[in-house]
Order: sequence, then structure tokens, then C-alpha cells
Amino acid sequence: MNYNVKHTDVFARQAKRLNKKFSSLKQELTELEQQLKTHPHLGIALGHNTYKIRLSVKSKGKGKSGGMRVITYVVDSIGNVYLLSLYDKSEIGTIENSLILHYTKQIDFELKSKT
Repeated sequence: MNYNVKHTDVFARQAKRLNKKFSSLKQELTELEQQLKTHPHLGIALGHNTYKIRLSVKSKGKGKSGGMRVITYVVDSIGNVYLLSLYDKSEIGTIENSLILHYTKQIDFELKSKT
């Protein structure tokens, strides 16, 4: 089953800012989206169907450990993968669980209001 990959507004803002700093990021995010379409559960499970993916950015030159982090939320029932957050590991050490839960609840609320 192929999943649909969707960006949240927060992710889009973060990606826009980081794309200005790192020229290769756009291509690497496109490659990640292609992988997520067939393998939506990539990365480290954080609970509540959320995953943290370590993304190496060539233009940054630090490998995966010093690269970007992408937080995803998988909704298997409708076949969607939501890109919740993108951050530079050197700027933000760890994203708070409460913030991730806030993002997922927001998506769940939007999905319920559509049905």
C-alpha cells in the first residue's frame, strides 16, 4: 500500500527557513518523502504512531548525528503520513513530547471535523 505524504503548516515553515541555510535539503526531503510512501514507519518509534527520522544533509556535512530530525505521524487507517516537524539537531537538542502530542491532536481534530 502506498501512503500519502502530507506537510503540516509548522513543517512547511521550518523547511522553508532551513532550505535557505542548506541548499541540498530540498532534494533530501523529496527523497525521504518517496521512501515514506512505501515505508511509512521509518525511524525510531516515539509512541502514539509518531517517529523520529535522522536525516543527513550533504550541504551541512555532519552526517546523521549532526543533521536534521524529521518527526512524522502515521495514520494507518487512511494511509497518510504527516510530516510534523523538521529541526536542526545543532539548534534544538530534543523536541518536547508535549509538543509532538499537540501536533498529533491537532491533526486528529482536523480529521474528525472532516468526517
